[in-house]
Amino acid sequence: MHLNQLRYFVSVAATRSFTKAAEIHFMTQTAVTQQIKALEARLGFELFDRSKRPIELTPAGKVFYKEAKTILMRVDMAVEKAREAMIGTTGTLRIGFEKGYERSNLSDALRKFHKMYPSILFTCLRKDTDSLAKFLLNDELDVIFGWDSMNLRENERIGYKLEYRSGLCVALYDHHPYASMPSLTRADLRDETILYMSPASEGNSFGDAHFLNLYKKAGYKPNILLKSSDVESILMMVASEVGISILPTYSVEKLANADNLVFVPLEGEDEYEDIHMFWDKHSENAALACFLEFMGV
Repeated sequence: MHLNQLRYFVSVAATRSFTKAAEIHFMTQTAVTQQIKALEARLGFELFDRSKRPIELTPAGKVFYKEAKTILMRVDMAVEKAREAMIGTTGTLRIGFEKGYERSNLSDALRKFHKMYPSILFTCLRKDTDSLAKFLLNDELDVIFGWDSMNLRENERIGYKLEYRSGLCVALYDHHPYASMPSLTRADLRDETILYMSPASEGNSFGDAHFLNLYKKAGYKPNILLKSSDVESILMMVASEVGISILPTYSVEKLANADNLVFVPLEGEDEYEDIHMFWDKHSENAALACFLEFMGV
């Protein structure tokens, strides 16, 4: 017994005609008749009462017809699921994003991706940028969104795409002398107590060196009270008037009714943060391939 025999049988049973079944499968009537006889021989009982016109299913044939349709339906579903898995319309995708980036438009993109590929399960992890890079390199994440604080773009194994260039802003408590300013420069913050937003949980990375060098270019060494990679903790301390902070605008632009907080744009040629999407170019995850295509890679 093979699947084609089941398909021929179901067609004959549905049309009650060997001729019509042969037309459906682009075969001769003789060929279909031979296949049904071979199936009956394999089963050990007749499926059709050929003495009647049109032909009818025998009692055993009626039972077998119901089960055969179920078998064929399950086979077709299995083939479809396997095909979806092959082209990446099913599977799992592990996504990482840097702290604060949850307030960007990433959620909008993920929502649209989910609607397009509802069978792909994606999980999200929020970490500092250096931790995300390590997870990607260790194959613990499939794709990450963050600032390139570990020079991932220099790694031949890693693919990347610039997703967003974010300006920087100064987070102030609302009665700070600078709170009403239309914009500020890093030089304006010379005498301020800084709550430093670090791209690394350890507070000591290539990314830190880049941003600290901007203070040097402004002509001073900052008075850093705290280094943290947690945006929420920094904002809590600013609201408590412990100090001020420089943050990427994406991390605060969706804040509504922020208690005792004011955000002033930071002006300057280098005052921005580039958010890249990074992935392993050698990954065989078909779901990742779908996501990259969706993201315009």
